[in-house]
Amino acid sequence: MINLAILGSTRGSSMLPIIEAIRQGRLSANIKIIISNKVDAMILERAETYHLPHLWLDAKGCTREEYDQKISAVLQQQDVQLVLLIGYMRILSESFVTEWQDRLLNVHPSLLPAFAGKMDLEVHRAVLEAGVKETGCTVHLVTQEVDAGPIVVQKRCLVLATDTAESLKARVQGLEGEALVEAVQRFCDTAYNMGRF
Repeated sequence: MINLAILGSTRGSSMLPIIEAIRQGRLSANIKIIISNKVDAMILERAETYHLPHLWLDAKGCTREEYDQKISAVLQQQDVQLVLLIGYMRILSESFVTEWQDRLLNVHPSLLPAFAGKMDLEVHRAVLEAGVKETGCTVHLVTQEVDAGPIVVQKRCLVLATDTAESLKARVQGLEGEALVEAVQRFCDTAYNMGRF
């Protein structure tokens, strides 16, 4: 059983397949805490709905390092082993990335390294403007360079002639949850094989 934390700033849609996989016994994990930097983020409402521990941490008046230290203290208190970034709209500090190295996964709505550094609808608009035939999502380990860490899982879908940025986002988002479930499972398998737990 692995202890997970989720950091999110938005709706948390891609968290739902993880919750479902845990409930179905497909994923041996425990969501210890869901943290958001936005007091009105829907991910906190969803945490409430599913009776999962959740916390809003106010970033006001904090440097990036100070805020990330607050988060890290909570994660350590909860004995977290793996941190998932799901729609987290903050760039993490170098010290946080170093502290949680190889235990920090992000999901990005493109087939990285394509369209790295962009966020949300901006990614899907760029995909449509580029005229590519295929897109998808990537779960990768977080490193100091944004969207440049080792790729763990990619899921693909076709770009349709009728697609808008919104329709493409919806389809890619449908892949993100299962990609995260698969990535967490791979992390568990690797950690178990290395005797970490």
